[in-house]
Amino acid sequence: MINTRRPICFVATTQPDAAKAFYREVMGLDLIEESPYALVFDDGAAMLRVQIVPDLHVATHTVHGWEVADMTSEIATLIAKGVTFLTFEHLEQDASGIWTTPDGSKIAWFNDPCGNVLSLTEFAPT
Repeated sequence: MINTRRPICFVATTQPDAAKAFYREVMGLDLIEESPYALVFDDGAAMLRVQIVPDLHVATHTVHGWEVADMTSEIATLIAKGVTFLTFEHLEQDASGIWTTPDGSKIAWFNDPCGNVLSLTEFAPT
């Protein structure tokens, strides 16, 4: 069986105006639909639905992420747009917040306006 399904990713927000600005202006995603229930963005090969909810219990783990080709450039671009990268006591991260995995991949985390944990990953060359 060939998989022809296209992924739909979900995050939630109680602040739709802030989320719309963040995902469109900071993350550079195209807004393709807006309703009282969700903001829908074209996220490359997937759709990102930012669900509008009355309450949000933010997860302490990563809820959405992107693979990037150049971590340093991506971080610089996002910092210039006001993004602050997260650091975690249990990980050895560099000054930019990048953790290098045992296989050489690089990961950095940040929050959206509602506190959802998002990430960037630059996979190690194979």
